[in-house]
Amino acid sequence: MSLINDLNQFKITHKIDGWDLRPPIHINGEAIDDTSPVALDIRPVIFKNCHKSFLMQKALSKKQAELGPHGELIVATGSHTGRAADDKYVVHTETTEKTIWWENNLKPMGEEVFDRLYQDILAYLYELPELFLTHRSIGKANHYALNIEFLSEMPAAALFTQYMFKSKQAFAHEDFKIIHAPFFEVDPFKYGTRSDTVIATSFDKKCVIIAGTQYAGEIKKSMFSVMNYLAPEQGILPMHAGANQNSDGECFAFFGLSGTGKTTLSTDQGTSLIGDDEHGISDRGLFNFEGGCYAKTHRLSAANEPDIYKACTRFGSYLENVKFDHDNREVDFYDASITENGRASYPLEFIEDRVSIGEGKVPKDIFFLTADAFGVLPPISSLTLQQAVDYFILGYTAKVAGTEMGVKAPKATFSPCFGAPFMLRHPMEYAELFANYAKKYDIRIWLVNTGWYGGPYGKGERFPINITREIVRAIQNHEVLEEDLQEEPVFGLRIPNQVRDIPSRFLNPAKAWPSEADYLKAARNLQASFELQLGKFRH
Repeated sequence: MSLINDLNQFKITHKIDGWDLRPPIHINGEAIDDTSPVALDIRPVIFKNCHKSFLMQKALSKKQAELGPHGELIVATGSHTGRAADDKYVVHTETTEKTIWWENNLKPMGEEVFDRLYQDILAYLYELPELFLTHRSIGKANHYALNIEFLSEMPAAALFTQYMFKSKQAFAHEDFKIIHAPFFEVDPFKYGTRSDTVIATSFDKKCVIIAGTQYAGEIKKSMFSVMNYLAPEQGILPMHAGANQNSDGECFAFFGLSGTGKTTLSTDQGTSLIGDDEHGISDRGLFNFEGGCYAKTHRLSAANEPDIYKACTRFGSYLENVKFDHDNREVDFYDASITENGRASYPLEFIEDRVSIGEGKVPKDIFFLTADAFGVLPPISSLTLQQAVDYFILGYTAKVAGTEMGVKAPKATFSPCFGAPFMLRHPMEYAELFANYAKKYDIRIWLVNTGWYGGPYGKGERFPINITREIVRAIQNHEVLEEDLQEEPVFGLRIPNQVRDIPSRFLNPAKAWPSEADYLKAARNLQASFELQLGKFRH
Protein backbone atom coordinates (compact mmCIF):
# COMPACT_ATOMS: atom_id res chain seq x y z
CA MET A 1 0.00 0.00 0.00
CA SER A 2 1.47 3.37 -1.03
CA LEU A 3 1.56 6.52 1.05
CA ILE A 4 -0.84 8.17 -1.40
CA ASN A 5 -3.38 5.41 -0.88
CA ASP A 6 -2.94 5.75 2.86
CA LEU A 7 -3.57 9.47 2.60
CA ASN A 8 -6.68 8.75 0.51
CA GLN A 9 -8.38 7.57 3.66
CA PHE A 10 -8.66 11.30 4.36
CA LYS A 11 -10.34 11.73 0.95
CA ILE A 12 -7.59 13.68 -0.78
CA THR A 13 -6.40 13.51 -4.34
CA HIS A 14 -4.72 15.81 -6.83
CA LYS A 15 -3.17 16.05 -10.21
CA ILE A 16 -0.16 18.32 -9.86
CA ASP A 17 2.15 19.45 -12.67
CA GLY A 18 0.92 16.63 -14.88
CA TRP A 19 1.43 13.79 -12.39
CA ASP A 20 -1.73 11.83 -11.77
CA LEU A 21 -2.43 10.99 -8.13
CA ARG A 22 -5.62 8.92 -8.34
CA PRO A 23 -8.58 8.74 -7.81
CA PRO A 24 -10.17 11.89 -9.37
CA ILE A 25 -11.57 14.64 -7.18
CA HIS A 26 -15.32 14.73 -6.67
CA ILE A 27 -17.30 17.66 -5.26
CA ASN A 28 -21.00 17.10 -4.46
CA GLY A 29 -20.93 13.90 -6.48
CA GLU A 30 -19.65 15.60 -9.64
CA ALA A 31 -16.16 15.03 -11.08
CA ILE A 32 -13.97 18.15 -11.09
CA ASP A 33 -11.46 18.85 -13.87
CA ASP A 34 -8.40 19.00 -11.58
CA THR A 35 -6.15 20.11 -14.43
CA SER A 36 -7.74 23.55 -14.27
CA PRO A 37 -6.14 26.34 -12.23
CA VAL A 38 -9.27 26.80 -10.11
CA ALA A 39 -8.32 27.13 -6.44
CA LEU A 40 -10.16 24.55 -4.36
CA ASP A 41 -10.17 24.28 -0.60
CA ILE A 42 -8.84 20.75 -0.78
CA ARG A 43 -5.56 19.93 0.89
CA PRO A 44 -2.85 19.06 0.77
CA VAL A 45 -1.46 19.72 -2.67
CA ILE A 46 1.11 16.98 -3.33
CA PHE A 47 4.13 17.79 -5.46
CA LYS A 48 5.61 14.64 -6.92
CA ASN A 49 9.20 14.11 -8.16
CA CYS A 50 9.68 17.80 -8.83
CA HIS A 51 12.75 19.44 -10.38
CA LYS A 52 15.42 20.62 -7.97
CA SER A 53 14.86 24.27 -8.90
CA PHE A 54 11.20 23.99 -7.96
CA LEU A 55 12.01 22.37 -4.62
CA MET A 56 14.65 24.99 -3.90
CA GLN A 57 12.18 27.77 -4.68
CA LYS A 58 9.61 26.17 -2.36
CA ALA A 59 12.16 25.89 0.46
CA LEU A 60 13.09 29.54 0.03
CA SER A 61 9.49 30.75 -0.12
CA LYS A 62 8.70 28.85 3.10
CA LYS A 63 11.76 30.50 4.69
CA GLN A 64 13.17 27.05 5.45
CA ALA A 65 16.41 27.81 3.60
CA GLU A 66 18.61 30.56 2.19
CA LEU A 67 20.33 30.87 -1.16
CA GLY A 68 24.12 30.90 -1.07
CA PRO A 69 26.49 32.95 -3.25
CA HIS A 70 26.78 30.24 -5.92
CA GLY A 71 23.17 29.09 -5.73
CA GLU A 72 23.67 26.66 -2.85
CA LEU A 73 20.59 25.83 -0.79
CA ILE A 74 21.60 26.55 2.82
CA VAL A 75 19.46 24.83 5.45
CA ALA A 76 19.59 25.13 9.24
CA THR A 77 18.13 22.19 11.17
CA GLY A 78 17.51 23.86 14.52
CA SER A 79 18.31 21.99 17.71
CA HIS A 80 19.14 18.77 15.87
CA THR A 81 22.49 19.27 14.12
CA GLY A 82 23.29 15.55 14.20
CA ARG A 83 21.65 12.18 14.58
CA ALA A 84 19.29 11.53 17.50
CA ALA A 85 21.16 8.37 18.51
CA ASP A 86 19.00 7.74 21.59
CA ASP A 87 15.68 7.93 19.73
CA LYS A 88 15.88 4.96 17.37
CA TYR A 89 13.12 2.35 17.52
CA VAL A 90 12.42 -0.95 15.78
CA VAL A 91 9.00 -2.56 15.95
CA HIS A 92 9.26 -5.63 18.16
CA THR A 93 8.03 -8.87 16.59
CA GLU A 94 8.90 -12.55 16.95
CA THR A 95 11.40 -12.12 14.12
CA THR A 96 13.06 -8.89 15.23
CA GLU A 97 13.28 -10.11 18.81
CA LYS A 98 15.82 -12.72 17.68
CA THR A 99 17.60 -10.87 14.89
CA ILE A 100 18.01 -7.26 16.10
CA TRP A 101 21.08 -6.30 18.14
CA TRP A 102 18.99 -4.62 20.83
CA GLU A 103 22.02 -3.83 22.99
CA ASN A 104 23.06 -1.35 20.30
CA ASN A 105 20.97 1.47 21.77
CA LEU A 106 17.89 0.29 19.86
CA LYS A 107 14.53 0.52 21.58
CA PRO A 108 11.60 -1.82 20.90
CA MET A 109 8.28 -0.29 19.85
CA GLY A 110 4.98 -2.13 19.94
CA GLU A 111 3.13 -2.67 16.67
CA GLU A 112 0.06 -0.86 17.96
CA VAL A 113 2.16 2.15 19.00
CA PHE A 114 3.77 2.30 15.56
CA ASP A 115 0.35 2.12 13.89
CA ARG A 116 -1.04 4.88 16.11
CA LEU A 117 1.96 7.11 15.42
CA TYR A 118 1.68 6.41 11.69
CA GLN A 119 -2.01 7.32 11.57
CA ASP A 120 -1.54 10.43 13.71
CA ILE A 121 1.25 11.71 11.47
CA LEU A 122 -0.83 11.07 8.35
CA ALA A 123 -3.67 13.04 9.92
CA TYR A 124 -1.22 15.84 10.72
CA LEU A 125 0.16 15.89 7.18
CA TYR A 126 -3.35 15.93 5.73
CA GLU A 127 -3.99 19.28 7.40
CA LEU A 128 -1.00 20.92 5.72
CA PRO A 129 -1.37 22.93 2.51
CA GLU A 130 1.48 21.19 0.64
CA LEU A 131 3.41 17.93 0.73
CA PHE A 132 6.37 16.67 -1.29
CA LEU A 133 6.65 13.15 -2.66
CA THR A 134 9.58 11.37 -4.30
CA HIS A 135 10.04 7.85 -5.65
CA ARG A 136 13.64 6.73 -5.20
CA SER A 137 15.71 3.60 -4.50
CA ILE A 138 18.78 2.39 -2.64
CA GLY A 139 21.27 -0.26 -3.78
CA LYS A 140 21.48 -1.84 -7.24
CA ALA A 141 18.92 -4.29 -8.52
CA ASN A 142 21.52 -6.66 -10.03
CA HIS A 143 22.95 -7.04 -6.50
CA TYR A 144 20.23 -5.94 -4.05
CA ALA A 145 17.97 -2.89 -4.05
CA LEU A 146 14.93 -1.37 -2.34
CA ASN A 147 12.53 1.12 -3.87
CA ILE A 148 11.58 4.03 -1.61
CA GLU A 149 8.43 6.12 -1.50
CA PHE A 150 9.18 9.29 0.48
CA LEU A 151 6.62 11.81 1.73
CA SER A 152 7.54 14.99 3.62
CA GLU A 153 6.33 18.40 4.64
CA MET A 154 9.78 19.84 3.76
CA PRO A 155 10.70 20.54 0.12
CA ALA A 156 14.41 20.58 1.05
CA ALA A 157 14.06 17.04 2.40
CA ALA A 158 12.57 15.92 -0.93
CA LEU A 159 15.56 17.48 -2.69
CA PHE A 160 17.86 15.61 -0.30
CA THR A 161 16.28 12.27 -1.29
CA GLN A 162 16.75 13.09 -4.97
CA TYR A 163 20.45 13.57 -4.30
CA MET A 164 21.16 10.79 -1.81
CA PHE A 165 19.01 8.03 -3.28
CA LYS A 166 18.88 6.68 -6.81
CA SER A 167 16.10 6.70 -9.37
CA LYS A 168 13.38 4.11 -8.89
CA GLN A 169 14.51 0.70 -10.18
CA ALA A 170 12.27 -1.67 -12.12
CA PHE A 171 13.59 -4.85 -10.50
CA ALA A 172 14.14 -3.78 -6.90
CA HIS A 173 13.67 -6.56 -4.38
CA GLU A 174 11.29 -4.77 -1.98
CA ASP A 175 9.46 -1.45 -1.55
CA PHE A 176 9.83 0.73 1.55
CA LYS A 177 8.07 3.90 2.67
CA ILE A 178 9.45 6.86 4.60
CA ILE A 179 7.01 9.23 6.25
CA HIS A 180 8.91 12.37 7.21
CA ALA A 181 7.32 14.88 9.60
CA PRO A 182 10.09 17.00 11.16
CA PHE A 183 7.66 19.54 12.62
CA PHE A 184 5.23 17.00 14.08
CA GLU A 185 5.13 17.30 17.87
CA VAL A 186 5.63 13.83 19.27
CA ASP A 187 3.99 13.38 22.68
CA PRO A 188 6.29 11.08 24.70
CA PHE A 189 3.46 10.23 27.11
CA LYS A 190 1.12 9.18 24.32
CA TYR A 191 3.63 7.03 22.44
CA GLY A 192 5.93 5.95 25.28
CA THR A 193 8.97 7.49 23.63
CA ARG A 194 12.09 8.87 25.27
CA SER A 195 11.64 12.35 23.81
CA ASP A 196 9.76 14.34 21.18
CA THR A 197 11.96 12.85 18.44
CA VAL A 198 11.33 9.43 16.87
CA ILE A 199 13.06 7.39 14.16
CA ALA A 200 11.06 4.15 14.03
CA THR A 201 11.24 1.23 11.61
CA SER A 202 8.71 -1.52 10.98
CA PHE A 203 10.01 -4.38 8.86
CA ASP A 204 6.58 -6.00 8.65
CA LYS A 205 5.01 -2.83 7.26
CA LYS A 206 8.21 -1.89 5.40
CA CYS A 207 8.02 1.63 6.69
CA VAL A 208 10.22 4.19 8.46
CA ILE A 209 8.81 7.09 10.48
CA ILE A 210 10.99 10.15 11.08
CA ALA A 211 9.43 12.79 13.30
CA GLY A 212 10.64 15.68 15.42
CA THR A 213 13.98 16.32 13.68
CA GLN A 214 14.96 18.28 10.57
CA TYR A 215 18.46 16.77 10.37
CA ALA A 216 18.59 15.22 6.90
CA GLY A 217 21.13 12.59 7.89
CA GLU A 218 18.32 10.67 9.59
CA ILE A 219 16.73 10.07 6.18
CA LYS A 220 19.78 8.50 4.58
CA LYS A 221 20.92 6.59 7.65
CA SER A 222 17.47 5.14 8.30
CA MET A 223 17.55 3.41 4.92
CA PHE A 224 21.20 2.45 5.37
CA SER A 225 20.11 0.71 8.59
CA VAL A 226 17.33 -1.08 6.70
CA MET A 227 19.84 -2.26 4.08
CA ASN A 228 22.21 -3.39 6.84
CA TYR A 229 19.42 -5.56 8.23
CA LEU A 230 18.12 -7.05 4.98
CA ALA A 231 21.23 -7.38 2.78
CA PRO A 232 23.01 -10.03 4.93
CA GLU A 233 20.05 -12.35 4.36
CA GLN A 234 21.11 -12.30 0.70
CA GLY A 235 24.75 -13.01 1.58
CA ILE A 236 25.72 -9.38 0.95
CA LEU A 237 28.18 -7.52 3.18
CA PRO A 238 26.95 -3.95 3.82
CA MET A 239 29.77 -1.49 4.45
CA HIS A 240 30.01 1.94 6.06
CA ALA A 241 32.72 2.76 3.56
CA GLY A 242 33.68 4.94 0.63
CA ALA A 243 34.96 3.38 -2.59
CA ASN A 244 36.87 4.30 -5.72
CA GLN A 245 38.45 2.69 -8.78
CA ASN A 246 41.80 3.16 -10.48
CA SER A 247 42.54 3.31 -14.20
CA ASP A 248 43.09 -0.48 -14.28
CA GLY A 249 39.55 -1.11 -13.04
CA GLU A 250 40.71 -2.20 -9.56
CA CYS A 251 38.41 -1.12 -6.73
CA PHE A 252 39.22 0.01 -3.19
CA ALA A 253 37.06 0.48 -0.12
CA PHE A 254 37.59 2.86 2.81
CA PHE A 255 35.88 1.95 6.08
CA GLY A 256 35.73 4.67 8.70
CA LEU A 257 33.69 6.59 11.21
CA SER A 258 32.71 10.21 10.67
CA GLY A 259 35.73 12.49 10.43
CA THR A 260 38.32 9.80 9.68
CA GLY A 261 38.62 10.55 5.96
CA LYS A 262 36.23 8.28 4.00
CA THR A 263 35.01 11.03 1.71
CA THR A 264 38.41 12.70 1.39
CA LEU A 265 40.34 9.55 0.45
CA SER A 266 37.70 8.00 -1.78
CA THR A 267 37.34 11.28 -3.70
CA ASP A 268 40.98 11.44 -4.76
CA GLN A 269 42.56 12.71 -7.96
CA GLY A 270 43.73 9.90 -10.22
CA THR A 271 40.88 7.60 -9.20
CA SER A 272 37.19 7.51 -10.08
CA LEU A 273 34.67 7.82 -7.25
CA ILE A 274 32.14 5.03 -6.83
CA GLY A 275 30.67 6.49 -3.64
CA ASP A 276 31.71 8.14 -0.40
CA ASP A 277 29.80 6.36 2.37
CA GLU A 278 27.60 3.28 1.82
CA HIS A 279 28.42 0.19 -0.24
CA GLY A 280 27.90 -3.54 -0.41
CA ILE A 281 29.93 -6.53 -1.58
CA SER A 282 28.35 -9.49 -3.31
CA ASP A 283 29.87 -12.17 -5.50
CA ARG A 284 29.08 -9.86 -8.42
CA GLY A 285 31.39 -7.21 -6.98
CA LEU A 286 31.22 -3.93 -5.09
CA PHE A 287 28.22 -1.60 -5.48
CA ASN A 288 27.16 1.78 -4.17
CA PHE A 289 23.94 2.02 -2.17
CA GLU A 290 23.51 5.74 -2.80
CA GLY A 291 23.11 8.24 -5.59
CA GLY A 292 24.98 11.10 -3.94
CA CYS A 293 27.43 12.24 -1.28
CA TYR A 294 26.93 13.66 2.22
CA ALA A 295 30.28 15.23 3.02
CA LYS A 296 31.42 16.90 6.22
CA THR A 297 32.26 20.53 5.49
CA HIS A 298 34.16 21.68 8.59
CA ARG A 299 37.50 23.12 7.41
CA LEU A 300 36.72 22.21 3.80
CA SER A 301 39.06 23.98 1.37
CA ALA A 302 39.69 24.07 -2.36
CA ALA A 303 43.39 23.40 -1.75
CA ASN A 304 42.99 20.15 0.21
CA GLU A 305 39.80 18.73 -1.32
CA PRO A 306 39.26 20.42 -4.69
CA ASP A 307 36.65 18.05 -6.09
CA ILE A 308 34.51 18.08 -2.95
CA TYR A 309 34.85 21.85 -2.56
CA LYS A 310 33.76 22.38 -6.16
CA ALA A 311 30.74 20.10 -5.67
CA CYS A 312 29.72 21.94 -2.49
CA THR A 313 29.91 25.43 -3.97
CA ARG A 314 27.74 25.33 -7.06
CA PHE A 315 24.10 25.83 -7.92
CA GLY A 316 21.88 23.23 -6.30
CA SER A 317 24.29 21.88 -3.69
CA TYR A 318 22.57 21.30 -0.35
CA LEU A 319 24.46 22.81 2.60
CA GLU A 320 23.29 21.90 6.07
CA ASN A 321 24.21 23.82 9.25
CA VAL A 322 26.99 25.71 7.49
CA LYS A 323 27.71 29.29 8.51
CA PHE A 324 26.58 31.87 5.95
CA ASP A 325 28.21 35.31 6.23
CA HIS A 326 25.37 37.54 5.02
CA ASP A 327 27.43 40.74 5.00
CA ASN A 328 30.08 39.36 2.66
CA ARG A 329 27.79 36.84 0.93
CA GLU A 330 30.24 34.03 1.69
CA VAL A 331 29.95 30.51 3.06
CA ASP A 332 32.46 30.02 5.88
CA PHE A 333 33.42 26.35 6.19
CA TYR A 334 35.85 27.18 9.00
CA ASP A 335 33.19 28.70 11.25
CA ALA A 336 31.91 25.97 13.60
CA SER A 337 29.60 28.23 15.62
CA ILE A 338 26.55 26.23 14.50
CA THR A 339 28.26 22.83 14.67
CA GLU A 340 31.40 21.03 13.53
CA ASN A 341 29.02 18.59 11.86
CA GLY A 342 28.21 20.88 8.94
CA ARG A 343 27.28 18.84 5.85
CA ALA A 344 26.92 19.09 2.11
CA SER A 345 24.71 16.87 -0.01
CA TYR A 346 25.13 16.67 -3.75
CA PRO A 347 24.48 14.08 -6.48
CA LEU A 348 27.37 11.98 -7.73
CA GLU A 349 27.06 13.83 -11.03
CA PHE A 350 28.65 16.82 -9.30
CA ILE A 351 31.92 14.84 -9.22
CA GLU A 352 33.49 14.77 -12.67
CA ASP A 353 35.71 11.70 -12.21
CA ARG A 354 33.27 9.04 -11.11
CA VAL A 355 32.14 5.52 -12.01
CA SER A 356 28.75 6.31 -13.53
CA ILE A 357 27.32 2.81 -13.10
CA GLY A 358 28.05 2.87 -9.36
CA GLU A 359 29.66 -0.56 -9.15
CA GLY A 360 32.90 -2.40 -9.82
CA LYS A 361 34.93 -5.49 -8.99
CA VAL A 362 35.35 -6.96 -5.51
CA PRO A 363 37.89 -4.63 -3.79
CA LYS A 364 41.56 -5.36 -4.30
CA ASP A 365 42.41 -3.55 -1.06
CA ILE A 366 40.33 -2.43 1.92
CA PHE A 367 41.46 0.39 4.18
CA PHE A 368 40.33 0.74 7.80
CA LEU A 369 40.55 4.43 8.71
CA THR A 370 41.11 5.48 12.31
CA ALA A 371 41.92 8.86 13.82
CA ASP A 372 44.17 7.71 16.68
CA ALA A 373 44.38 10.67 19.06
CA PHE A 374 46.91 8.82 21.26
CA GLY A 375 49.49 9.02 18.46
CA VAL A 376 50.70 5.42 18.72
CA LEU A 377 49.30 3.66 15.64
CA PRO A 378 51.34 3.70 12.41
CA PRO A 379 50.01 5.73 9.48
CA ILE A 380 49.83 2.48 7.49
CA SER A 381 50.06 -1.18 8.47
CA SER A 382 49.14 -4.49 6.85
CA LEU A 383 46.72 -6.76 8.70
CA THR A 384 46.50 -10.53 8.75
CA LEU A 385 43.01 -11.96 8.27
CA GLN A 386 42.57 -12.46 12.01
CA GLN A 387 43.82 -8.95 12.76
CA ALA A 388 41.47 -7.60 10.11
CA VAL A 389 38.48 -9.33 11.69
CA ASP A 390 39.52 -8.03 15.12
CA TYR A 391 39.89 -4.45 13.94
CA PHE A 392 36.62 -4.74 12.02
CA ILE A 393 34.89 -5.74 15.24
CA LEU A 394 36.67 -2.98 17.17
CA GLY A 395 35.90 -0.13 14.76
CA TYR A 396 38.36 2.00 16.70
CA THR A 397 38.85 5.74 16.54
CA ALA A 398 39.34 8.35 19.27
CA LYS A 399 37.53 11.42 20.49
CA VAL A 400 39.58 14.48 21.28
CA ALA A 401 39.10 17.22 23.84
CA GLY A 402 36.24 19.55 23.00
CA THR A 403 34.31 17.22 20.70
CA GLU A 404 31.88 16.27 23.47
CA MET A 405 31.04 17.68 26.87
CA GLY A 406 33.28 16.18 29.52
CA VAL A 407 35.99 15.00 27.14
CA LYS A 408 39.19 16.56 28.52
CA ALA A 409 41.73 14.16 27.02
CA PRO A 410 41.84 11.67 24.12
CA LYS A 411 39.27 8.92 24.60
CA ALA A 412 39.15 5.59 22.78
CA THR A 413 35.88 5.04 20.93
CA PHE A 414 34.69 1.72 19.54
CA SER A 415 32.03 1.39 16.89
CA PRO A 416 31.89 -2.23 15.65
CA CYS A 417 31.97 -2.61 11.88
CA PHE A 418 33.01 1.05 11.68
CA GLY A 419 29.33 1.99 11.80
CA ALA A 420 27.62 0.46 14.83
CA PRO A 421 24.74 2.98 15.00
CA PHE A 422 23.52 1.72 11.63
CA MET A 423 24.16 -2.00 12.14
CA LEU A 424 20.92 -3.61 13.28
CA ARG A 425 22.35 -7.12 13.50
CA HIS A 426 25.01 -8.39 15.89
CA PRO A 427 28.56 -7.43 14.78
CA MET A 428 29.63 -11.07 14.56
CA GLU A 429 27.17 -11.63 11.69
CA TYR A 430 28.84 -8.88 9.68
CA ALA A 431 32.31 -10.03 10.78
CA GLU A 432 31.64 -13.52 9.43
CA LEU A 433 30.56 -12.10 6.06
CA PHE A 434 33.59 -9.82 6.02
CA ALA A 435 35.99 -12.68 6.77
CA ASN A 436 34.42 -14.91 4.11
CA TYR A 437 34.76 -12.30 1.37
CA ALA A 438 38.28 -11.28 2.44
CA LYS A 439 39.43 -14.92 2.34
CA LYS A 440 37.54 -15.91 -0.81
CA TYR A 441 38.86 -13.00 -2.89
CA ASP A 442 42.24 -12.60 -1.18
CA ILE A 443 41.53 -8.99 -0.26
CA ARG A 444 44.42 -7.13 1.35
CA ILE A 445 43.42 -5.22 4.49
CA TRP A 446 45.25 -2.11 5.70
CA LEU A 447 44.95 -0.04 8.86
CA VAL A 448 45.38 3.69 8.17
CA ASN A 449 45.89 6.16 11.01
CA THR A 450 44.66 9.59 9.92
CA GLY A 451 45.13 10.89 13.46
CA TRP A 452 48.25 11.94 15.37
CA TYR A 453 51.95 11.07 15.51
CA GLY A 454 54.84 12.08 17.78
CA GLY A 455 52.59 12.20 20.81
CA PRO A 456 48.90 12.38 21.74
CA TYR A 457 46.45 15.10 20.76
CA GLY A 458 47.71 18.37 22.24
CA LYS A 459 51.38 17.32 22.07
CA GLY A 460 51.84 15.49 18.79
CA GLU A 461 50.83 16.56 15.30
CA ARG A 462 48.09 15.46 12.93
CA PHE A 463 49.24 13.36 9.99
CA PRO A 464 49.26 15.68 6.96
CA ILE A 465 46.58 14.72 4.47
CA ASN A 466 49.11 14.80 1.64
CA ILE A 467 51.19 12.13 3.45
CA THR A 468 48.15 9.89 3.92
CA ARG A 469 47.20 10.33 0.28
CA GLU A 470 50.70 9.40 -0.89
CA ILE A 471 50.61 6.23 1.21
CA VAL A 472 47.21 5.16 -0.11
CA ARG A 473 48.22 5.93 -3.70
CA ALA A 474 51.38 3.85 -3.31
CA ILE A 475 49.33 0.86 -2.17
CA GLN A 476 46.85 1.30 -4.99
CA ASN A 477 49.79 1.30 -7.40
CA HIS A 478 51.21 -1.94 -5.86
CA GLU A 479 54.34 -0.21 -4.58
CA VAL A 480 54.15 -1.65 -1.04
CA LEU A 481 55.24 -5.30 -1.06
CA GLU A 482 55.05 -8.01 1.59
CA GLU A 483 58.83 -8.40 1.73
CA ASP A 484 59.19 -4.72 2.64
CA LEU A 485 57.15 -5.02 5.83
CA GLN A 486 58.44 -5.29 9.40
CA GLU A 487 56.47 -6.15 12.54
CA GLU A 488 56.24 -3.57 15.29
CA PRO A 489 56.39 -4.91 18.88
CA VAL A 490 53.19 -3.73 20.62
CA PHE A 491 50.24 -4.39 18.29
CA GLY A 492 51.93 -6.96 16.05
CA LEU A 493 51.19 -4.79 13.01
CA ARG A 494 53.35 -5.03 9.90
CA ILE A 495 54.56 -1.64 8.72
CA PRO A 496 56.52 -0.75 5.57
CA ASN A 497 60.18 0.26 5.82
CA GLN A 498 59.76 2.78 3.04
CA VAL A 499 56.90 4.34 1.06
CA ARG A 500 57.99 6.59 -1.79
CA ASP A 501 59.91 9.58 -0.39
CA ILE A 502 58.01 9.79 2.90
CA PRO A 503 60.38 10.33 5.86
CA SER A 504 60.74 7.26 8.12
CA ARG A 505 59.60 9.24 11.19
CA PHE A 506 56.11 9.23 9.69
CA LEU A 507 56.05 5.47 9.12
CA ASN A 508 57.27 4.19 12.50
CA PRO A 509 55.39 5.91 15.36
CA ALA A 510 57.98 4.96 18.01
CA LYS A 511 60.62 7.01 16.19
CA ALA A 512 58.42 10.11 16.18
CA TRP A 513 58.02 10.30 19.97
CA PRO A 514 60.57 12.26 22.04
CA SER A 515 60.59 9.41 24.59
CA GLU A 516 60.42 5.74 23.59
CA ALA A 517 59.33 4.85 27.13
CA ASP A 518 56.38 7.25 26.90
CA TYR A 519 55.45 5.80 23.53
CA LEU A 520 55.52 2.20 24.81
CA LYS A 521 53.38 3.12 27.82
CA ALA A 522 50.75 4.83 25.66
CA ALA A 523 50.79 2.04 23.05
CA ARG A 524 50.40 -0.72 25.65
CA ASN A 525 47.52 1.12 27.30
CA LEU A 526 45.71 1.36 23.97
CA GLN A 527 46.41 -2.30 23.16
CA ALA A 528 44.98 -3.26 26.57
CA SER A 529 41.79 -1.35 25.77
CA PHE A 530 41.58 -3.26 22.46
CA GLU A 531 41.78 -6.59 24.25
CA LEU A 532 39.16 -5.51 26.79
CA GLN A 533 36.76 -4.47 24.03
CA LEU A 534 37.34 -7.65 21.98
CA GLY A 535 36.65 -9.74 25.05
CA LYS A 536 33.04 -8.56 24.94
CA PHE A 537 32.55 -10.35 21.61
CA ARG A 538 34.77 -13.43 22.06
CA HIS A 539 32.34 -15.84 23.64
